[in-house]
Amino acid sequence: MTEIAHAAELDANGDHSAAIAMLVKSVNKGSVAATLHLAARYLFADRAPYSPVDALQLFERACALGSPEAPALQSILLALGYQCPQDWRRALDKMMLAAQRGFLLAQEQLLLLSGNRKIVSRRSDSAGYWSEVANSINLQAWLAAPPYRDLSVDPVVRLFPGFASKEVCQWLIKRSRPRLQRAQVYDAVHQQITTNRTRTNSSVSFALFDTDLVNILVQWRMANCLHMPVGNFETATVLHYAPGEEITEHFDFIDPNAPNYREQIATRGQRVVTFLVYLNDNYAGGETEFPRLDLRHKAVRGDGLFFVNVSADGSPNLRTIHAGRPPVDKEKWIMSQFVRQNQVF
Repeated sequence: MTEIAHAAELDANGDHSAAIAMLVKSVNKGSVAATLHLAARYLFADRAPYSPVDALQLFERACALGSPEAPALQSILLALGYQCPQDWRRALDKMMLAAQRGFLLAQEQLLLLSGNRKIVSRRSDSAGYWSEVANSINLQAWLAAPPYRDLSVDPVVRLFPGFASKEVCQWLIKRSRPRLQRAQVYDAVHQQITTNRTRTNSSVSFALFDTDLVNILVQWRMANCLHMPVGNFETATVLHYAPGEEITEHFDFIDPNAPNYREQIATRGQRVVTFLVYLNDNYAGGETEFPRLDLRHKAVRGDGLFFVNVSADGSPNLRTIHAGRPPVDKEKWIMSQFVRQNQVF
């Protein structure tokens, strides 16, 4: 039995302390798997004390032991500035190290981010090659906010044509498809997450270690369009609609009068902005509609669009009611990003 399986068995019996002790012993014996597993438990307080300092030290230890995955995980933390100073240069260096160690996901990300056809076409397994790929990435271009035009002034609905490239859109779809699940909604009255006939599509969320540098760079570009920090971003979600699936009219702001929401608003703030990225466009129907604004937006692949969910005084704006209309003949893909008034992480 592996140490991870043994820990899971102890956890199933409710003996979390014994699971942690067993993992610590395995870490001291040099187990990379146990080191990464324990680091994640400390970082997320997953049946373990919340200890980000210990988590970061364990990730560094796994990296020193030669783990291909550890530097890729460190790269995500550095790119977001999660429990450490944000540093794009170090994030790329860590991803480069993961690629040099043969971590395929790291290699694929660097090749996409480079976009240099001459470099990509002569792919090599050498350490020097992956250094060249990483150094060819133009972060300034990736992070810059593109030109925009407003579809509505009050409330603001702003369109960024060409926000994301075809390759980025394809990447996000590829990363999402295997993990899709029926979309759910939160029932504030009964305090439970459930399915509802008002939302028949599927979705997938990208939590901290589900995400990647491509996803994070998309979020940073959103942040620069909004002039708001990435730290205010909720977990990104990709939405999938098969023909006939939809999200009916709804609001994205958090209702301060709904049970159990006042405390959430007090700590994390109101959900002030929704940012959408349209990942494909080869379908009929499927518009994003704002019925009280007499506005229907038909997607073009790579479009970015955000709308402000609150009025100037910060109160929920009822005119932002909107719907994701069903595609008629083919599937529809959208990346959705909620942005809070206050810092989330």
